[in-house]
Amino acid sequence: MPRPRRCRRVRFQPNITRFEPVGTRKSELEESVLTMDEFEAIRLKDFEDLQQEEAAKKMNISQPTFHRLITLARKKVADALVSGKALRIEGGVYEMVGFGRGRGRGAGRGTGIGGGRGRQPGGFGLGPGGECICTNPQCKYVVTHQAGVPCYTMKCPKCGSPMIRKR
Repeated sequence: MPRPRRCRRVRFQPNITRFEPVGTRKSELEESVLTMDEFEAIRLKDFEDLQQEEAAKKMNISQPTFHRLITLARKKVADALVSGKALRIEGGVYEMVGFGRGRGRGAGRGTGIGGGRGRQPGGFGLGPGGECICTNPQCKYVVTHQAGVPCYTMKCPKCGSPMIRKR
């Protein structure tokens, strides 16, 4: 009997969950599906620049499992870019953490759990100091955090993307 899968922790839920190439009819468009745990692996490794060991700990999985996950996620993204496929982010077995306790596990298409603050990304309850950073990887604009104003309610003054709390 195989051992049960560990539930993967996800700390960020994207506001945009579908990307598609311009100039292709939707009826002719093939699609790649990136699960929420694969998306989180890309976010931690490539966007947050964490080492695999540290990212694996944040996701509550082993480093070899993280490596397999990031490799599969990058392959799906590359396939979508090279082959002109749409990329959809949804599903997987995961639990949302960081905004309170989760209520269960995501299973199947887009049924991730959200314990607490829903689709509001970024750190929560990190104290009065710190900085807010743009979620756009090309921009990464940083502003000083204002006490009483959650970073996720702010838009980047440079590009208009949502801001998150820099940890």
